[in-house]
Amino acid sequence: MITHESEEMYLETILLLKMRKENVRSVDIVEERGYAKSSVSRAVNLLVGKGYIVIDKNGDITLTEEGQKRAEDVYEKHRVFTEVFMRMGAGRELAEENACRVEHVISDELFEILKKSLG
Repeated sequence: MITHESEEMYLETILLLKMRKENVRSVDIVEERGYAKSSVSRAVNLLVGKGYIVIDKNGDITLTEEGQKRAEDVYEKHRVFTEVFMRMGAGRELAEENACRVEHVISDELFEILKKSLG
């Protein structure tokens, strides 16, 4: 079963791929994340089942409104934490790596408090 963190990673990856290219397919996720084709296939099917993405007859993946919102929320957390960690003195690579971890475990409530405190 796809975990909450894994689900978010897939949605964020699809969002980021969509920012770079018009059409996103499962193979693009495989190449981007380095996951096995079978793992991506299973995850994509679960995301379809949850209503986060749709796949057309050509295999092109599109985020639904709900999927887009979830992906954007995760990506916002990633951007904010990366910036915070870099302000604290971390290099970009270290900041990105740790932002990727923290973005999945912080509550929405605490994240909103953090954003307000940052101005």
